[in-house]
Amino acid sequence: MSVTAAFLPGGGELGAIVRAYDWATTPLGPIDTWSQSLRSAVGTVLLSPVPIVLLWGPDGIMIYNDAYSAFAGGRHPQLLGSKVREGWPEVADFNDNVMRVGLAGGTLSYKDQELTLHRYGRPEQVWMNLDYSPVLDEAGQPAGVIAVVVETTERVLAEQQLKASQALAQLYADRIQLALSAGAIIGTWVWDLQADEFTVDEAFARSFGLDPALGRVGLRLEQVIATVHTEDRQGLIAAINEVIARGGAYAHQYRVRRTDGKYYWIEANGRVDLAPDGTPLSFPGVLINVEDRRAVEAERDRAIMMLRTLTDTLEQRVAERTSELMRTEDALRQSQKMEAVGQLTGGVAHDFNNLLTIIRSSVDFLRRPDLPEARKARYLDAVSDTVDRAAKLTGQLLAFARRQALKPEVFHVGQKVRGIADMLDTVIGARIRVVAEVSDEPCYIRADVSQFETALVNMAVNARDAMDGEGTLTLRLAGNRTMPAIRGHAGADTAFAAVSLTDTGAGISQADLGRLFEPFFTTKEVGKGTGLGLSQVFGFAKQSGGNVDVTSAPRQGATFTLYLPQVDVDRATDAAETAPAPTLPLGAGQRVLVVEDNVEVGQFATQILQDLGYETVWAANAEAALDLLGRDGGGFEVVFSDVVMPGMGGLALAQELARRLPDLPVLLTSGYSHVLAQEGTHGFELLHKPYSADQLGRVLSRVVGRPAPASAE
Repeated sequence: MSVTAAFLPGGGELGAIVRAYDWATTPLGPIDTWSQSLRSAVGTVLLSPVPIVLLWGPDGIMIYNDAYSAFAGGRHPQLLGSKVREGWPEVADFNDNVMRVGLAGGTLSYKDQELTLHRYGRPEQVWMNLDYSPVLDEAGQPAGVIAVVVETTERVLAEQQLKASQALAQLYADRIQLALSAGAIIGTWVWDLQADEFTVDEAFARSFGLDPALGRVGLRLEQVIATVHTEDRQGLIAAINEVIARGGAYAHQYRVRRTDGKYYWIEANGRVDLAPDGTPLSFPGVLINVEDRRAVEAERDRAIMMLRTLTDTLEQRVAERTSELMRTEDALRQSQKMEAVGQLTGGVAHDFNNLLTIIRSSVDFLRRPDLPEARKARYLDAVSDTVDRAAKLTGQLLAFARRQALKPEVFHVGQKVRGIADMLDTVIGARIRVVAEVSDEPCYIRADVSQFETALVNMAVNARDAMDGEGTLTLRLAGNRTMPAIRGHAGADTAFAAVSLTDTGAGISQADLGRLFEPFFTTKEVGKGTGLGLSQVFGFAKQSGGNVDVTSAPRQGATFTLYLPQVDVDRATDAAETAPAPTLPLGAGQRVLVVEDNVEVGQFATQILQDLGYETVWAANAEAALDLLGRDGGGFEVVFSDVVMPGMGGLALAQELARRLPDLPVLLTSGYSHVLAQEGTHGFELLHKPYSADQLGRVLSRVVGRPAPASAE
């Protein structure tokens, strides 16, 4: 943290990000130039536990806290330092009004405000409580707006669901009441219990499917019961006997068959009159049509069950819907992966076919017997240069995939940055001014020197193209920095060296910021770049335990920051600077056992070694090599083995030989090995493919002169 940012409090993750942010790339300017009012407002925002965002200046430059970053979802961290209108384009008009009112000194407050946001790349309906207040500067004038944002989406949706359930229940209750109020009397009766005779009206008789005339001549109970549905008869008789025994009110529902042969629901309502001694005397009553009521009640009971089922299974259905959603997202990610693989393979094929075209054409010309020596040398140089370019391309692919076999070493990063800055003067053109701001304080990292230098050059070339070949490129080194969370990757509180490159180019659009590190993604013209340069930077950074970040604003340039873990050492020596001068590549008849499963490569390697002055024997696999070496080494003075082979691999062979024959040196070679990428070389010398005859001769002459390392048990 710089001295000028010391005024900011902790503020959690966003506090660290704000302190590390390059505010010079925004209208707010460098953090040490901020006014006291802005500093106070930012401090208040960072310390608040509720979601707060500060919109500063006429453009509403956004500075927010940890709670707001959770609300922002996938828009974080790109929102930080952006203009509010560009950060939330889907609600630009709403925020325009907020800034107008706030900068005029007014306040705004919204409760359960409904908005549609695109926090995760798709429209999302949300509800929020929003409160906006102006922030005054030293002169007492509104200089910004502070917004308190509390999302209420879950509560609003729950209330809406509750209201819908209550409305449905009320609907059924109203229908039931309507049916009850519309119930019609469809008959009356008087039963003389002493004489056991019914006197009924014509409507009663018709309701039971009887001759209306029977009602006046003493209808018997058996005749009435005969038309009741067989399933309801026993219940009806029991209800009648019960009310006769006790007296008083009576009500019972049952089905009766009418003259059309169909059954209908009716309800009998009456009362049994008793004598003072308890003897039942009479049983008068009325019949009510309850067919509609029964239908409504039945409908009310599917409805109630449905609501209960809805309530009981709501959580389960939400989980099931989430699991659809997850499967869909998995399918989308898989589709995106396949698209990326297709893009990757297509790009590799395109670039390698270009390189192979140069090689093929050059070889065709070299076969001509009448080719002048000058032109022969030109074509040989073209083949050699093209092979180097192909090797660099595969190196970038492996770096992007984080599969390269790195050679990490401790070095003074400041010295390397200064060296790269000096070298860039000749690489990126005379019209670009290169400035190096590097402290003299020692700062050491442990990384692959070659890949580190390549990463800086790739970022510098990218900056050159962004400036159209003219501008200022500034390299900065800051030690003892924490690494913020970057594009969804977790940050770290340990010490990191931050190497940044800032250009004065046209800037990067928000749409392109998230795709810069994708393989073969480029904004350049066709043929102007492979799109792998920044992918190499990202792969190298992640494989080295760090990350790379980018900030930009339109027409204000861009800053790429490479974070690499810092190490504490009293003194460190750059091995690349103290390496001994290489010896001559010629051999002196030493016996070399070549272990290579590929026939063409095995034959070619043995031929190269013979031309270099070595005696060679070729083994097609590690098992055959062990047989040839035997217990005493078989007279061989060095083993030259490929790493990736069927059965026992080259690294396992080297470790086995370190146990059996510790004085026998081993030289490994590989174009790529996941074992080396994950575990390293375990101290064995490694020659990367493709290698030249000169490289093989120099490395082999050095290896022959020293023993192999002790094996790691």
